[in-house]
Amino acid sequence: MNTLWEAAIKRGDLPITLELLGQGADVNARNCYGQTGLMLAAHAGYREVVETLIAHRAKLDITAKYGLSALMLAVIAGQVEVARALAQAGADLSLRGTGCPGFSDKTAYDLAAERRMQELSVDLQPKP
Repeated sequence: MNTLWEAAIKRGDLPITLELLGQGADVNARNCYGQTGLMLAAHAGYREVVETLIAHRAKLDITAKYGLSALMLAVIAGQVEVARALAQAGADLSLRGTGCPGFSDKTAYDLAAERRMQELSVDLQPKP
């Protein structure tokens, strides 16, 4: 991942993010931890950046350490509106975390339930 790209995402800098996208930045590039810009923005709660990355075809279901997706990272960080936006954009609700006891075999719904985030229960309920 380009350091300018990562810095812009981490700051929630929408104008620079848009500029870099216009210059051909790889929307799905990963940093040294395997996280995409969407994951970083979701965890930090930068909803406008998340929505912009989604509009630029960021892959919603890439996972990094412990099998966590952008949606799961938003839930873990308590970013309700970002989690809702990702779910509504079509993020895979059936993905399950791996490895770490706190995440292993848990969906975004499970993680939200553990954190008593009832406002997300309808949005994150896996569809049959």
